[in-house]
Amino acid sequence: MKPSRDVARLVEIMTALRTPITGCPWDLEQDFRSIAPYTIEEVYEVVDAIERDDMENLREELGDLLLQVVYHAQMAAEQKSFDFADVVEGVTTKMIRRHPHVFGDEQARTAGMAKGAWERIKREEKQERAERRAAMGLDQPEEDNGLLDAVPAATEPLMEALKLQQKASKVGFDWNNPASVLDKIREELEEVEAEIAQNNKVELEKELGDLLFVMVNLARHLDIDPGNALRSCNRKFRDRFSYVENNVGRHQMSLEEADLETMEALWVEAKTKTGKPKA
Repeated sequence: MKPSRDVARLVEIMTALRTPITGCPWDLEQDFRSIAPYTIEEVYEVVDAIERDDMENLREELGDLLLQVVYHAQMAAEQKSFDFADVVEGVTTKMIRRHPHVFGDEQARTAGMAKGAWERIKREEKQERAERRAAMGLDQPEEDNGLLDAVPAATEPLMEALKLQQKASKVGFDWNNPASVLDKIREELEEVEAEIAQNNKVELEKELGDLLFVMVNLARHLDIDPGNALRSCNRKFRDRFSYVENNVGRHQMSLEEADLETMEALWVEAKTKTGKPKA
């Protein structure tokens, strides 16, 4: 089998990997739940390539992410639920329908831009999904009636916190300015310190969660994406620790043998070398 620019070849490869007896033993053992962590990992690797502005790596990581889509679609096809073509048809139908101001006739282009058109289209899609599930004999998912129900509980925690706050803010449940959030951070930090003194791990976990939640809120008030901020910090930590690791030999010792004072001195050097402000 030869490589190809046609996505159909990728589907063929995945089908071959999942073919009993002749396929790959590891791939044959997998199911939706076992593959899900890899899918999440690939999403983060795509984001990392974007953050580093590495287009060559982004091309590769997007391919890995596409493979995950094909993988899940293949497993669904094996149980006769849907296949990759159904996935493509579904998303193309949705995109065309949700953008009548781009893909419709002249009248639709005007109507598509009207206030409330997006919400109307989504309501129609929701009704059609309910009818389709009923026709297939499937239970209807629990109704999302609450304001926050639109935020999936399976969302990555940092992003979930941000989205929950954004939703609540729309109805006025929010602080007025960053200074108010800073006051809340100080309050939460005091509560963390109190639980540390009590050595109560259960309550400490709750208070740390509250502190992290409010930190996300501060980032939101400052119009800073908390995920991007943390990723940037992680990269900075990687770079500086790598400097420590690569230079500790100048002190005739290994990383494991180095004391904190030596590593801290190298850390300060690393910050100077990068020309970045003190962290």
